[in-house]
Amino acid sequence: MSEVQKLSPDQFPSLLREVVDAPKELYLRGSLPSTEHKLLAVVGSRRMTHYGKDACIRIIEGLRGYPVSIVSGLALGIDGVAHHAALKAGLHTVAVPGSGLNDEVLYPASHRALAKEILESGGALMSEELPDFRARPESFPKRNRIMAGMSHAVLVVEATLHSGTLITSRLAVEYNRDVLTVPGSIFSESTEGPHLLLKLGATPVKSASDVLEALHINEYEKSAQAVVTKKEQNILNALHEPLERDELIRVLEMSVSEINTLLLGMELKGLVQERLGKIHKQI
Repeated sequence: MSEVQKLSPDQFPSLLREVVDAPKELYLRGSLPSTEHKLLAVVGSRRMTHYGKDACIRIIEGLRGYPVSIVSGLALGIDGVAHHAALKAGLHTVAVPGSGLNDEVLYPASHRALAKEILESGGALMSEELPDFRARPESFPKRNRIMAGMSHAVLVVEATLHSGTLITSRLAVEYNRDVLTVPGSIFSESTEGPHLLLKLGATPVKSASDVLEALHINEYEKSAQAVVTKKEQNILNALHEPLERDELIRVLEMSVSEINTLLLGMELKGLVQERLGKIHKQI
């Protein structure tokens, strides 16, 4: 598992540096997405319905191959579904838990295996809290501002009127981020939050196309990544900056022969290029 790094403000995701209540420092495990990626925060109820789960999976699956990173809070419910869906779709994902990042304090404990999978895929865990900090109730609203602040848009899948999810959407409005939401049944308490957001001007989302439009991503941007395999995507996720071949092998914990075979195929696809002894991402 990757070590915890301490980030200074100049190493933060660029949008997060713009918010007035940005953290003074952050802790990171893994790799942040390429600066070319759009960041989509996906939030929702811990007590999700089957409808909410299916809608979340369908929308994120539709983003496969596009330069999008999914940001969520590692929590039970929609957060966990969003991370799992991103991994399955080969998308980069960032988890912002309400705890520190050491294995023994990651919250919730039931999602520590998911956190490991996120890191192994080339994604990231990020927190404002010290690495050994155990989650407290007040730490979750704090992390919500990080999720909203670092993202280009926030997608609310399900939320009751008293849900902490609506805190994230309120912060997104304050930070001048787009708020998107999934409409639902008028008979369901879990969609009262989204319907309130729609009344306040949020963008309704019924498919991945609605998300792409909100993020100003055109269809042609998928062309280069559409044929990327999961292993190739892991390499692209690791190349947020150019790396030497040996360093790439160490980061991904893959064999020399497997890396060499993958890199050769990726060069033929125009996904990477080796220059001056380092592997550079081309998309």
